[in-house]
Amino acid sequence: MAYRANYALVNVSAYLGPDEDVLDVPWAEYVGDATEEFEFTVPTDRATDPYVGLQAFRVGEYGHELRINGESLGGFDVPPGNGWQYWEDAVTEVELVEGANSLQFVRDDDADDSFAVNNVTVHWREPVE
Repeated sequence: MAYRANYALVNVSAYLGPDEDVLDVPWAEYVGDATEEFEFTVPTDRATDPYVGLQAFRVGEYGHELRINGESLGGFDVPPGNGWQYWEDAVTEVELVEGANSLQFVRDDDADDSFAVNNVTVHWREPVE
């Protein structure tokens, strides 16, 4: 069977942290400990090999989560980095479904760091009909 790559780009532009005045990121909305749930669409019921790529700024701790369809990806989802970073993570604990899917960032409230997330791209392979 032949496959093609597909993806959904989600602009998060959010700043997570215990206090609003720690980072100077005027392009991001301060959201506290969790972003809203952002919706993206998968046009097939046979999405395989999904993974995410994300842009994050000044992540200080390992415990923050990226949730897809309400479930954490497992392992560490957003690793620490001093400045900007691009991170990819396999989606192994969660399945993408045909139609509406959601993603959300949840800050580890035991951590005292603040960080920002800009774009997230959800990738998958789908059969060519």
